[in-house]
Amino acid sequence: MGAEDDQQNEKPRGKSISQAQFVSWKRQKDADASARKEEAARKRAQDIAAGTVQMNGRELFLHEPWVFDNTHY
Repeated sequence: MGAEDDQQNEKPRGKSISQAQFVSWKRQKDADASARKEEAARKRAQDIAAGTVQMNGRELFLHEPWVFDNTHY
């Protein structure tokens, strides 16, 4: 019983990788995520310029600051 319980409780281990392999994978993953984020930001900026999406408060403040001009009150 004891030997079977020990075997069942062991977690399966994946293939071991070196630190250099991990660093390479991590850099690639970060580069891909960064590229996706930049592409999404570029598309959002194009959509805002075309007027096809509604701007949030920060985008409105950056693109049309006159909306927040309180000197008229």
